[in-house]
Amino acid sequence: MPQGALPFQYEIEGGSSGLTALGGLPVYLDLMAVAGLRESIERHVHARRGGQGWTDGQMGTAFVMLNLAGGDCVEDLRTLEGDEGFCRVLERSEQAGLRRRERREMERRWRREKRRSVPSRTSAFRYLTQFHDEEQERLRRAVGAPKAFIPAANAALRGLSMVNRDLLRFAGAQGVDETATVDADATLKAVTKQGALFCYKHFRAYQPLNFWWAEQGLMLHTEFRDGNVPAGHEQLRVFQEALTHLPSQVKKVRARSDTAGYQHELLKYCESGADPRFGRIEFAISSDVTQEFKKAVAEVAQTDWHPIHRRVHGRLVETGAQWAEVCYVPNAISQGRKTSEYRYLATREPMLERERELPGLESQQQCQQELPFPTMNWEGARYKVFGTVTNMDWEGEKLIHWQHERCGKSEEAHAVLKNDLAAARMPSQLFGVNAAWWWIAVLAHNLNAVMKRHVLGAGWVEKRLKAIRFSLINLPGRVMEQARRLIIRLSERQPMASFLIEVRRRIMALVPVPSG
Repeated sequence: MPQGALPFQYEIEGGSSGLTALGGLPVYLDLMAVAGLRESIERHVHARRGGQGWTDGQMGTAFVMLNLAGGDCVEDLRTLEGDEGFCRVLERSEQAGLRRRERREMERRWRREKRRSVPSRTSAFRYLTQFHDEEQERLRRAVGAPKAFIPAANAALRGLSMVNRDLLRFAGAQGVDETATVDADATLKAVTKQGALFCYKHFRAYQPLNFWWAEQGLMLHTEFRDGNVPAGHEQLRVFQEALTHLPSQVKKVRARSDTAGYQHELLKYCESGADPRFGRIEFAISSDVTQEFKKAVAEVAQTDWHPIHRRVHGRLVETGAQWAEVCYVPNAISQGRKTSEYRYLATREPMLERERELPGLESQQQCQQELPFPTMNWEGARYKVFGTVTNMDWEGEKLIHWQHERCGKSEEAHAVLKNDLAAARMPSQLFGVNAAWWWIAVLAHNLNAVMKRHVLGAGWVEKRLKAIRFSLINLPGRVMEQARRLIIRLSERQPMASFLIEVRRRIMALVPVPSG
């Protein structure tokens, strides 16, 4: 009897086949080995208690590989386990560099014969609960939904942050600019978990606060938060933590943020040179468009507005938007004896026809309040108005373009984490488990970013993970053993086969970083 409409059929091959659908994924194991990522997990995380079962390094490696392979939930470990060829490579990679005594110690961790190459669903969930702090959960419930509360990370969760720091150190050793641009941005991750709290958009969500290293395309630091915690809440503290993760090759920092970063204690910290490592930090941050700011903008002469351009086919074209310097000192900082003076720039942009009010509603205040952006009128025309505060002396248009660059790549990274990696689905009702799951996705993202920039080459840097899976990771092959050597055999018709060999050579040429 035919299996389907077309003349082909499926057969299940018995015994050991060595087939793999992930023929390119082992090069990421190579990169993890050179970067010392497994050792870093063992050194910092310590979520695994006792001397039996899976180690922290094995668990962490399995989770990162799951992310890169396209899995988005703990249950997908079963699919990874079903890839016999990749599992052979994974097991052999765990033994690489171990002495005989160390290999025997690994074997003694199992009371019975070890039959799996990756953890089971039950083992994975049991492991992830070690990142959850029940005492902090009680405090979280006691505070209640209206108030912002950030549970303190336990030692295991802080360990994941230190693993990311080690990965950043490895990236820095491959050569980075001495100036780092750090972008602050929060993102909403909608969930259906009953334990999650409602965000300002009125759905249940988590809202991690992230710091992005723009030049390297790396997530510098993240703090997992409830959806009701404003993006600007304790942002200075998290910013200071993020700066400590920059590798030693970085000597200067510039900061960018949306209005969530418009906090005078943060501006003062940057301008005063209070940071013990980087001193004065240059910044460009979107400012609140308050009534007093609008009043200062209204006093700008029409002749002081300058056009904003964009480059089209090699020549500059006016966009219709304009910028101007604004003489403005907020009340919040004008009262103190020692006040810092910053530059304020205003941007005005003509409203599109579809953004304007219906005829007859122009004077209704309610309609004005419902618009998602502040507006002002000039000579009968309505404009969207935005503000920027800075301590930099760059020409205004150049500064505005630079500040707007923040909106692209950091938000793209959020899309990758939430759509391309396993952060798409939170695994648990427990806050700490979901925080660890988010951190693991960040590690997978950064490992892939290092692979693209420092191994694959310039043509791969802008590729999304979807394209990399299709071209590099999801290659069919057969894993076999000959003379104690493991061989991944690919088809000669596979155009990436020769490139994979070159990729391994490039990984071997990377500069390792001493542990510690």
